[in-house]
Amino acid sequence: MRIAVASFSHETCTLCPRPTTVDDFERGGVYHGEEVLDRVRGIPTYMNGFIKAAEEESDVELVGVLSAAKSWGGSSGSWLTQECFDKYSLGIEEALKKAGKLDGLLLALHGGMAATGVPRPEAEIVRRARRAVGDIPIFVTFDMHGNEDQEIVDAADGVFSIKTFPHIDSEETGLAAAKCLFETVRGDFKPTMALRKPGVISPGVFQHTGSHPMKDIIARAKEWEEKEPTARWVSSMPGFPYADVPDAGFTVIVLTNDDQELAERIADDMTDLVWSLRVPLASRKLPKPKEGVEKVLKLVAKGKTPVIIADHSDRTGDGTHVLEQLLKQGAKNFGISTIKDPKAVLEVMDEAEVGDTVTVKVGGYEYLSGNPLELTGRVEFLGDGDYIKAGPMGKGSMTLLGPTAVLDLGDNNHVVISSTLHQVTDHAGFTAFGIDFDSLEIMSLKSRVHFRAFYETVAGSIVEIDSPGLGIADLTTIDYKNVPKDIYPFVEERPG
Repeated sequence: MRIAVASFSHETCTLCPRPTTVDDFERGGVYHGEEVLDRVRGIPTYMNGFIKAAEEESDVELVGVLSAAKSWGGSSGSWLTQECFDKYSLGIEEALKKAGKLDGLLLALHGGMAATGVPRPEAEIVRRARRAVGDIPIFVTFDMHGNEDQEIVDAADGVFSIKTFPHIDSEETGLAAAKCLFETVRGDFKPTMALRKPGVISPGVFQHTGSHPMKDIIARAKEWEEKEPTARWVSSMPGFPYADVPDAGFTVIVLTNDDQELAERIADDMTDLVWSLRVPLASRKLPKPKEGVEKVLKLVAKGKTPVIIADHSDRTGDGTHVLEQLLKQGAKNFGISTIKDPKAVLEVMDEAEVGDTVTVKVGGYEYLSGNPLELTGRVEFLGDGDYIKAGPMGKGSMTLLGPTAVLDLGDNNHVVISSTLHQVTDHAGFTAFGIDFDSLEIMSLKSRVHFRAFYETVAGSIVEIDSPGLGIADLTTIDYKNVPKDIYPFVEERPG
């Protein structure tokens, strides 16, 4: 059994100003052939799940095709250019044509991609792959932030979405998808799917699967899988609301073994549940920077430290709202990792060395990012900021920050200035730069939920702050052009 493996993945914030290009993917790393598998072996990813599933079989050979799964700047990149989308989607198609006889295809995608001129990119990736491989099973894995509709079900044979946010089950999901594909090739499984769009669009900060309401939704999905022998996988994707695309919003996809009636029944039940939870999914209120930092300082005074700040709305990485309030309100013992400002980094590199005191303006370049802040501090790190993740999110994988400067502002206050947007998900986002992690009472992260996989184990308290930004919690303030307006919270009535 020869199973091809490929990946083309991007979570696209179309509200951001900078397009995502071929250069971004090449800088992040694009791999071909055997490298596709070798580069992820041992790292908890979908594809390492594929590898583990194949290693349990005596008659399965995985064939690496192409992987373009890491773009420089991540989700701070806007629409993929048409050149970029075509290069890698057609690259997968062409490589598949040269791969010899294949029995199946595993595609590790994201679901939140947005590409210029391509309304539904993931479905189009599958269609282009299908042109090369013909009528063999194609199974797809998705991030929980997938924006999908009927086109993906029509294009692919099986869909498997992860069930956790923070995403700590990518490998487990890849393993399940691969095993199901092997069964399908052998004739022991007949994939049958049903899809629903419950009519709710949810900001990422409310999608934490460790708490209500997503915890309840995932529990119901698992309950169906456990009690119905033919129900293989119930994907419950709240979606990525910062991609202005026509298939945005919550998606339910049910995969069964030749049981369409059950697939439809489960899909209906999950849809009813999602709609009943629409208010906590989409309409909660969070503190703004001033009151948020006031809350943080009260928690510090009560000894509920370290206080972790989720500065969730900053999609460009250069937002200064939280830092400005921390300084204004006299906070001490804080660390911010990171603020994106490649110009400030280069300025420090040109003018100073480690140990020198510098004054530099930082951040506040983009729309809604806040004011550029003039910071004076001692340079405590200067150089390549790339580091290896140490926590449960992507443990062992490389984080690409590029040129990085770290300033000690006094009072044990530290600011990491990176060349790109970065979500710090574990302590290495501080310790890699020589910051004493245990001495910090406040840590501010440009993260929505992923930080929780590590930081919930060390936090004294967590505060989500809804700063002005391109990833704001109140979705009704966003001037969408393509997202359907007949979904909650834009309407109160249930669609259809």
